[in-house]
Amino acid sequence: MFQSGLFWWIGAGVLVVLELMHGTFYLLMVARGFLAAGLARLAGLDLSLQMGIAAAVALAAMLLLRKSRFGRKTRTRAEAARNPDVNLDIGSTLTVPTWRDGRARTSYRGASWDVELTPGEPEDSNLYEITAVHGNCLVVVASRRAAAARA
Repeated sequence: MFQSGLFWWIGAGVLVVLELMHGTFYLLMVARGFLAAGLARLAGLDLSLQMGIAAAVALAAMLLLRKSRFGRKTRTRAEAARNPDVNLDIGSTLTVPTWRDGRARTSYRGASWDVELTPGEPEDSNLYEITAVHGNCLVVVASRRAAAARA
């Protein structure tokens, strides 16, 4: 199969199919190396040169991919407990009647919830905004609307 050059073309096809299932672009870079080696085979180059070309092209393509925006993890995913795209309660407001050492129990959306005040936030606000959800505990800060109304 090495003699006919089919190895490079079949290998490239298999790598593309695997990439479609995996989705990271790195297998596509290796497939580029296989395609370059297939072209080298068509040009009549020796097997050792074909393998060297496949490795060099795949390595160069991977290095370029790492430097591109597709190879870097530029966006950091927000923690799910604080991500409003994951938890729709974040940003909602609620009232807390009484606090005990930064903790309370209140009714929110028809259920009773534990509430924890973010350190440094005042306990005298009437309205609080949810910033995170940890299990059945809502983490809150004093609402900016309530602070503006007091000022």
